[in-house]
Amino acid sequence: MAANERIEHLRSVLQQEPGNTFARYALGMEYSSAGEVQAAVAEFRVLVEHNPDYANAYFMAAQALARAAGQTAEVKRWLEGGIAASRRSGNRHAESEMQQMLEELQV
Repeated sequence: MAANERIEHLRSVLQQEPGNTFARYALGMEYSSAGEVQAAVAEFRVLVEHNPDYANAYFMAAQALARAAGQTAEVKRWLEGGIAASRRSGNRHAESEMQQMLEELQV
């Protein structure tokens, strides 16, 4: 299945099940892979609004934004939110990865 077909399929799933966490995350990832940073971040934003402890959504949003020039402040906000979410959910691996990325941004 091509990327645009996967995006359309995931959109269809979300029309029927707007709260489908997996489909929302997968759509964000598809947009990110396609270089559609703002669309990806929008999906990750919806995801964390409904599931604030979904640490990987923060991390993927930060990574997508890091590829876009001039987004350092927003990247930091996503990482800080993700670190907090990781701590709440006990996801030490995600916390560690985001902390490392945050430290690299501040160098």
